[in-house]
Amino acid sequence: MYAIIETGGKQIRVEVGQQIYVEKLEGEVEAQVTFDKVLLVSDKKAKVGTPYVQGATVVAKIVKQGLSKKIRVYKYKSKANYHKTIGHRQPYTCLVIESINA
Repeated sequence: MYAIIETGGKQIRVEVGQQIYVEKLEGEVEAQVTFDKVLLVSDKKAKVGTPYVQGATVVAKIVKQGLSKKIRVYKYKSKANYHKTIGHRQPYTCLVIESINA
């Protein structure tokens, strides 16, 4: 059984027991998060929502809150003696999917 959920402006395919990384969600480690924006649930027969499946939820447990690897952004303009380096670390939440309720 799998489902497609919407979180952080992205659509993610999830299965029970799967570990996923999503945009930062509020909550402490070991807390449960319920997603009600379920676009598709597939067991033996697929249920497709318009846009969401009525009554379908996905329950996940927060495993970790963290920051991704640092990326370097380098700005440069030729002949203007301008260059600037900026670093950025995007926050994320690591989840483990516990159940899919259709």
